[in-house]
Amino acid sequence: MEGFSEARWRTNHSLKRNGDVYPTHGLGPIAHMMDINRGNRLISLTSLSTKARGLHNYIVNHPEGGPSHPNAKLKWKQGDVITTTVETAMGETIIITHDCNLPRPYSLGFRVQGVNGLTDFDYHQQRIYIEGKSPAHRWEELDAYLKKYDHPLWAKWGEKAMDAGHGGMDFFVDNAFVEFIKRGQHPPMDAYDAAAWSAITPLSEASIENNGAPQEFPDFTRGRWVTNKPIFAINGDVY
Repeated sequence: MEGFSEARWRTNHSLKRNGDVYPTHGLGPIAHMMDINRGNRLISLTSLSTKARGLHNYIVNHPEGGPSHPNAKLKWKQGDVITTTVETAMGETIIITHDCNLPRPYSLGFRVQGVNGLTDFDYHQQRIYIEGKSPAHRWEELDAYLKKYDHPLWAKWGEKAMDAGHGGMDFFVDNAFVEFIKRGQHPPMDAYDAAAWSAITPLSEASIENNGAPQEFPDFTRGRWVTNKPIFAINGDVY
């Protein structure tokens, strides 16, 4: 099967696997906010899958495809939308959605919710509601809050970072890694994070295969998550 860029590997995953094969973009920022592997950890997950229709529909309706195209005969294993619910040791719930085989505008769909309110932050929708401060039952625009409370690193590097991928996130990830290595310090993301986030893929497959049965996460830190210090929103003076 021929393809370009991500299609060279992602298409084969959709053909042979049914699970969230690309969870790290959605989970990574939320994992840092919830101090995963640093005072908190992922405990278990359940995953569900819709039927697989999107890729077949795309092939048969594409100008260069059609019902007689060789790929129209493929049986896709991956459901169009994979929904995974993750439980943490501190009692939070993380919902991760894999939705790459149906047509929709690009969106990361980040939302964080707690006892005092909630916020959506994405390219197309940035809004916030704070109990007792926002107008009753009404969203506020996030811009004013960002101008007042934005992290010092965004104030320092934001203009340069916007030319990087994913709205600037790629710059901060790469820059933090390089600066911490130069200082001989533990980087903000490490192999334990990579293992925990990537474990979503095989565990989601196992859960779907077993009708949504819960799957337990290994403790890749071997207990060190209990004493590891949180690093979310590290001070901008660090780098």
